[in-house]
Amino acid sequence: MSMLGIKWKLHGTGKSIKPGHVVAPDERLAWPLTIGVGMQHVVAMFGATFLVPIITGMPPATTLFFSGIGTLLFLVITRGRVPSYLGSSFAFIAPIMASQQQFGVPGALGGVVMAGAALALVGAIVQKFGAGWINRLMPPIVTGAIVALIGLNLAPAAKQNFDAAPVTAVVTLATIILVSVLFRGILGRLSILVGVVVGYLVAMLRGEVSYDKMEAAAWVGLPQFQTPEFHVGVLGLFVPVVLVLVAENIGHVKSVAAMTGQNLDGVSGRALMADGAATVLAGFGGGSGTTTYAENIGVMAATKVYSTAAYWVAGVFAILLSFSPKFGELIATVPPGVLGGAATMLYGMIGILGVKIWVQNKVNFSNPVNLTTAAVALIVGIADYTWTIGDLKFTGIALGSAAALVIYHGMKAIAKARGTVAEPETEHAGLPSEAKAAAKRSPKKR
Repeated sequence: MSMLGIKWKLHGTGKSIKPGHVVAPDERLAWPLTIGVGMQHVVAMFGATFLVPIITGMPPATTLFFSGIGTLLFLVITRGRVPSYLGSSFAFIAPIMASQQQFGVPGALGGVVMAGAALALVGAIVQKFGAGWINRLMPPIVTGAIVALIGLNLAPAAKQNFDAAPVTAVVTLATIILVSVLFRGILGRLSILVGVVVGYLVAMLRGEVSYDKMEAAAWVGLPQFQTPEFHVGVLGLFVPVVLVLVAENIGHVKSVAAMTGQNLDGVSGRALMADGAATVLAGFGGGSGTTTYAENIGVMAATKVYSTAAYWVAGVFAILLSFSPKFGELIATVPPGVLGGAATMLYGMIGILGVKIWVQNKVNFSNPVNLTTAAVALIVGIADYTWTIGDLKFTGIALGSAAALVIYHGMKAIAKARGTVAEPETEHAGLPSEAKAAAKRSPKKR
């Protein structure tokens, strides 16, 4: 049981958490409280996880099913050491939408499977040799650029939905913005979900919602499964996603390690393999690609409950919900205006997350290698440059990601050989000694 990570000790009395204490991954509260926390995790992932299949036209119930299955698989492969929920990854939105235009839904699912297999392979290499090589291949300047361009590349899709119902979209976006600053705790963290609900109500009043498919659906039934088709032409669309998922997964594992006070470096490879395996499974059945969810990490930070027992509850609860076709069709009734408002926020957030990576790692843009890497990659990604070679079609995300890697490592190698770049890659903490001295000499304002 301990090898599967499903053997938990009771934390204290199981009824409360003392100040300054946390419920560790191998602990649990009393089952009624654990079930409550687990259901809260489902609510936390709800808004973001469902937006991906709604935007891409995939079955929401199927995505929910594989989200729950993927979470349980993740807990087993990591042996219960990494509390995490696997929800739909936004990084898959652009490649799924682009591949659907050329190869349909089966072709997009094939891309999801290939991305998951590549991620699992990276995880196996990390588990064997450590994650140092990833940090060297994708330093913060490269990772930030790739994450940013994936979000900003989706801007036209957000605008298209926004234009379909501007009033509803504005209400949705305004609600998301206001809720994020008006409320604290879990409600503030669920601002996107609240915005979608309010926008949906407005869309109902404006006659923008159709319930025909929901009324025809059964209350209980299997999710809608689909099988993938494999085309070489989707490789260029999905390969960059792997780079983002690797960076995201490792970042989340480090966050959990910092919060729990445990060293999780030994299972970082397992976490990547688990994420990859869950994505492969989802692709073979018709679900969206998965990723570890920051929303649920936020719930852990708020509740101080890091128990993997709560995630087992969340996974099982998600699976049970997925067996209601009527519930799935209800989710699918979200109209374009609501999606446009929410997507404006979500896609922008993905772009800013890339900038956040630069800021947190103090990337120095006085260094021409960093500046050029970011500048070229972002323009290629945002403008959606394309390059077709036979059956292969590389779009802005693939070309922008490739540009970031090639320009960074190429320029760095040339500069090192020539000794031409004196600026450091990251900014030093504080002011240089000369600047500090000058500040001391300058007269103080009174």
